Amino acid sequence: MRIPRNPAKKARIEIIPMIDTMFFLLVFFMMATLSMTSQYSMPVNLPQAAGMPDQTRQVVTLTVTKDGKLFWDKEAMPSTAAVAARLAQQSKAGAQLAVIINADRSVEHGRVVELMDAIQQSGLAKIAIAVNHAGS
Repeated sequence: MRIPRNPAKKARIEIIPMIDTMFFLLVFFMMATLSMTSQYSMPVNLPQAAGMPDQTRQVVTLTVTKDGKLFWDKEAMPSTAAVAARLAQQSKAGAQLAVIINADRSVEHGRVVELMDAIQQSGLAKIAIAVNHAGS
């Protein structure tokens, strides 16, 4: 009597476990990367508010070069009075403005103070001064 033999199955590579392993590695490295980022703020529990979120804020970059020239983004400005007039005009038009001052290290302190005073006289209070961090 002859016993029927099952034909030998060919070995094959299963791809689904490989996909699962790759997904696990992806998630692991994403979480590891997030835990390595530096946070430069204090952790706080922020309250919830039901009010409307802030309107979109327009950021204006004012640059003072080392020779004292003044630029609005990349457009040359003749004076701080012209900057103040333009800021006042845009804030009256309803734009929410925030101003970032990029001043060269060798610029006189009085020039930056004069610019900040002109910004405040135009009615804006959101002013930031751009700096490089010591580690950068």
